Amino acid sequence: MKPTAIISGGTGGLGQAFGAILRANGWFTVILCLPGPQLDGLKLTPDTLAIACDITDAAALLEAARVIREHRPSIDLVVYNAGITHIGPFTRQTLADHRKVFEVNYFGAVAMAKEFGPDVRHSKGTHLAISSVAGFCPLALRTAYAGSKHALEGFFKSLRSEERQHGASCLIAAPSFIATNTDAGTPKNSGIARPGSASDQVDAITPAQAAETLYRGLKRRRDFIPIGRVARLSNWINRLSPGLYQRLMERAILTQASQKPGGQTTPHGL
Repeated sequence: MKPTAIISGGTGGLGQAFGAILRANGWFTVILCLPGPQLDGLKLTPDTLAIACDITDAAALLEAARVIREHRPSIDLVVYNAGITHIGPFTRQTLADHRKVFEVNYFGAVAMAKEFGPDVRHSKGTHLAISSVAGFCPLALRTAYAGSKHALEGFFKSLRSEERQHGASCLIAAPSFIATNTDAGTPKNSGIARPGSASDQVDAITPAQAAETLYRGLKRRRDFIPIGRVARLSNWINRLSPGLYQRLMERAILTQASQKPGGQTTPHGL
């Protein structure tokens, strides 16, 4: 029987690309995504199950879990890939938007880990959290996003210590710029946007390239998987000199923002 992987945000660029690699290597994938055109237009294979589910809705998540357990004998991998970002200065950000980012990026992942944790323990499987460079480094004009990803990393690093004794793993991946959601456009009002929708990304890699790196890290059971050259360099520089990293980030982000009309910037894939 094929092992089963659940992927939240599974219709996005990275979610689809990673799902394809898993299936090519003998996995059955369960795609969780909000109801809508993306889910409706998904081309399903015999080894894929797609479920409409808002992971911030407790009842919807419970029903999705029931359906998955009805169809699959085990849950071996849970990929926490669903996420949103917010672009703009903190002073212009509403508290409601800040909370919304946390609800999806952090509390949605925690709710999934709570629901599927016993299954992963039973299979001695893996929790795979998709964080970001903003999960271990500061990122100006992305305060809610960076805060949520820092929280996500803190949670799964702590959970790792609890789950290790049960034979389960907690891995964290940190992509930098991925050329996905490029047609999403720059947010005009609220600042809420889909990650990876930047028009000014640096050294962006394709979802397929990111998924290949992610799969290699999964196979090697790496606790931390940086994805992309920017991610690797950011990790190295931030470890060597956090102050230097902060200055370089500010020069790249804030200087660029000041050169745009109205002092705004477009979303980065960090």
